[in-house]
Amino acid sequence: MNYPKNAILITGQARPIKEDVINTVFQTLSLGLVIDRDTNIIIDANVTAVMDVTRNFIIDILIGKNFITEFEDINNEIRERFFGLIQKPLIVSLKDAHNRYRMILLK
Repeated sequence: MNYPKNAILITGQARPIKEDVINTVFQTLSLGLVIDRDTNIIIDANVTAVMDVTRNFIIDILIGKNFITEFEDINNEIRERFFGLIQKPLIVSLKDAHNRYRMILLK
């Protein structure tokens, strides 16, 4: 995929619970977001999930959303629709990425 020149990559991380296979395989839950810097729209995403269906479901929630104005909506949608063991670490990694993105916008 070719990203526009104004796109940036932001990552967020969190520790999954010990019972989740992600802890065994990756040790951390990592979230990668490609964001259009002019519009704050998430244009691509990926997450360290073991199952494709989990990864695809999370990506579907994220892509097309405005990472600034719809941030709380994204969090609420994850809480209301995603009930995997990594729900809490996913929200933490999303907040981590959001904090990093806001720091970049302030530069």
